[in-house]
Amino acid sequence: MKSQARVVVIGGGIGGCSALYHLTEEGWRDVVLVERDELTSGTTWHSAAQVTNFGANQVMVGLKSHSIRLYKELAEDPDYPINYHHATGGLRLASTQDHLDGYRHFISLAKGMGVDFELLDPAECRRRHPLITTDNLLGALWDPLDGDIDPAQLCQALARRARKAGAEIYRHTPVTALTEKPDGEWIVHTDKGDIHCEMIVNAGGYRCNEIGAMMGVELPVASMEHQYLLTEPIPEIAELDFRVPLLRCPADDFYSRQEKQGLLVGFYEQGCKTWGLDGIDPNFTNALCPDDLDRCIDTMEGTFRRLPCLMEAGIHSVINGPITYTPDGLPLVGKIPGKRNAWCITGLRAGLGEGGGHGWLLAQMMVRGEACYDTWPLDPRRFTRHATVDYTALKAVEDYQNEFRFHMPHEYRPAAREMKTTPLYPVLAGIGAAFGVVNGWERALYFKPAPDFEEQHSFRFNNTFDVVAQEVAVVQNAVGIMEVSGFNRYEITGEGLDDWLDGIVCSRLPRRPGKVALTYLLNEQGNIKAEATIARLAPDRAWYGAAAAAEYHDLDWLSERLPADGSIRFENLTDDFSILVLAGPRSRDVLAKAAPGCDWSREAFPWLSVRPVAVGDAEVLAMSVSFSGELAWELHIPNGQLTAVFQKLWAAGQAFGIRPFGLYATESLRLEKGFRHWKADLITEYNPLESALDRFVRWDKDFVGKAALENMAASGPRRCFVSMTLDTASAPAQPGDSVLSGDRVVGSVTSAGWGHRVGCNLALAFVDPPFAQDGSLLSVEVLGEAVAARVGEICLYDPAFSLVRA
Repeated sequence: MKSQARVVVIGGGIGGCSALYHLTEEGWRDVVLVERDELTSGTTWHSAAQVTNFGANQVMVGLKSHSIRLYKELAEDPDYPINYHHATGGLRLASTQDHLDGYRHFISLAKGMGVDFELLDPAECRRRHPLITTDNLLGALWDPLDGDIDPAQLCQALARRARKAGAEIYRHTPVTALTEKPDGEWIVHTDKGDIHCEMIVNAGGYRCNEIGAMMGVELPVASMEHQYLLTEPIPEIAELDFRVPLLRCPADDFYSRQEKQGLLVGFYEQGCKTWGLDGIDPNFTNALCPDDLDRCIDTMEGTFRRLPCLMEAGIHSVINGPITYTPDGLPLVGKIPGKRNAWCITGLRAGLGEGGGHGWLLAQMMVRGEACYDTWPLDPRRFTRHATVDYTALKAVEDYQNEFRFHMPHEYRPAAREMKTTPLYPVLAGIGAAFGVVNGWERALYFKPAPDFEEQHSFRFNNTFDVVAQEVAVVQNAVGIMEVSGFNRYEITGEGLDDWLDGIVCSRLPRRPGKVALTYLLNEQGNIKAEATIARLAPDRAWYGAAAAAEYHDLDWLSERLPADGSIRFENLTDDFSILVLAGPRSRDVLAKAAPGCDWSREAFPWLSVRPVAVGDAEVLAMSVSFSGELAWELHIPNGQLTAVFQKLWAAGQAFGIRPFGLYATESLRLEKGFRHWKADLITEYNPLESALDRFVRWDKDFVGKAALENMAASGPRRCFVSMTLDTASAPAQPGDSVLSGDRVVGSVTSAGWGHRVGCNLALAFVDPPFAQDGSLLSVEVLGEAVAARVGEICLYDPAFSLVRA
């Protein structure tokens, strides 16, 4: 066994084998995989192994498409062919209008990734799958490339190719410990000796937290028992001259595919069961859980109604085995938070169908620094300290129970809520706040007009439309107050602060104490990595603020770039402070009344300024910044004094018509201004020039990614960021919807919604350069219709920014 390697992958399921193979494809040959037993002896071997193009975002569609292409190539390898039923086709059934609307959106989203889905009526569904009934069926989404694959053969094929490229695989080699060296490299201790390596990959499947414990981390992964049955031969299938399509049903919580002359039928029962939370038997390998079909009876009844042939079919065997889940159902593929040179590829609940793509993207991240897509939907750092295994188990149960029921727009499901709240949470709840979640933090979405008001989630404009319009009107005409909990906040101190910050942001820094600037951080490829508000508090002290979701992401990015001499230090204050935003033309009046000791005038406290202010007995940090486009201040308040400051402002604001507003109103306000949302409009696939942020680039200094950005500037944009108005008042576009010129896809929507101040349906998007000019006439595919769209100014409301300076 080798004692030195560039990378050690721990785990020999689909995740580990795919990562190993793709690392060799990227040119890294000195790579090793260690497996405690045989390859595929965890979850992989008993997978139902369905391979679909369907995904809820473009990253998932893209990686699944890669898997399909790769698996087809492997199946056609004359030296080592594998069993892959490619392009059998699959039906995702629709029983409600919401199902149909969702599928229309997913068709538009997939089109931008070069994937063609189709919406079928019930008669066509029955024609393609003669065994189903069409009772209560409105139609189905058709995936022509849906299929299934032999899981063991797939992994062996990937392992074979990796070995041929120079990789080594050590089976029956359990890892006993991991040691992190001072230089960030690792020692992998096994029962057969130690391997020193530059990087490690946790591909441990349902044992990923056993590996995590060896490195002092807990990954948000929990396992669920999952059952499927294999039938005896079914005469109706034997009589057909084609394979029946795969089925997935969001109403009856089942899936099926053909297996020989019978069916494989799997269930997502409501009375589901977690697995392994109290520890996993070391000898549980190539093993299954006891059969327990009784808990699936209710689900089976609906399944039999849809597939009557099952009522006469015998059961050949039952498979009940563990599958892994994360809190949002998407895998963990990327850097392990807080650890150098440590990566993971785990939580792959649908690992076989997606695994080829996951390993592909992980290898790119490790070798190139970034993948071809912005991989934030997969990034382990999207979860922070609230995401324990116990929390994950609660979310896993909820996700399992809704396996084929996609999230509706703005739907925040109820399991494991109130994990992060501020002292103001009950106060806001008491005045009607409806809450959503941002990085575990409860945030007010809107304020209910009546106690019994409930949002009716839809892909169309819904019953919150007028509620949001009223909140926007208050901000535009009087004054609104909003809490922003969990805002990512670091205090950075030290000598040489200017030089260090100047080298990691491409933008102008606030040099003088008391000033604020919006800045951008690029990766080595010159594309956008992060957005940060820098507030200069003293010559050697600054606050770094960013989106709540960016907490662990930005923490890693900054930590990796700290000077080795310890001259720069930073402290995470995210949990210690919250923000109250006062926005609107009367905001200055409210502040003058609540905090008369400060001069709030335009001359004394201009836009993009920061200073400490006393509000009652509380000392807060006030910043004159605005995400709404109106005159506004952010008050950064210690959480222990948050309620007192709110009450002081609320009382002072009564004379000026103060009302609360939430995230929905903020989204409308920022769309009209063309303000970006991190990981929606700001992604690693585009640089600041393509993102229409060239005014934030200072070419007269050195910064991370400058050389790459200069090269891209010389070669011209790949796509351009635009704002469009849509000619419909019935539904907003959704992120990922395709932008069309005629029948040709020329871009994708990043954010969208109604602009209540300008009275327009708005969409932000990246489009091909020839279509980015002001006045370009395009269309956006919204719920199956090509809606006319016109490219206009990115900032549609107060483009001179006179209001924020008022």
